[in-house]
Amino acid sequence: MTDRIRFAVTGMHCNSCGLLIDDEVEELPGVTASTTSLRTGRTVVETDGHVTPADVVAAIATAGYAATVIP
Repeated sequence: MTDRIRFAVTGMHCNSCGLLIDDEVEELPGVTASTTSLRTGRTVVETDGHVTPADVVAAIATAGYAATVIP
């Protein structure tokens, strides 16, 4: 089963920012995919259910950006 978690991300300035976020998030064990859009300011993360939203927010922060979960 795949879980999908959505995040609002701030601080992005170009498409490369989204790639940096996706690279960092996809390093988390249990993340199967991460897709970030500069246009929408959103990141959608697909997981195997063993990753918490806090883990993803921390990974996005490591990449240099701020994120909040979209309910």
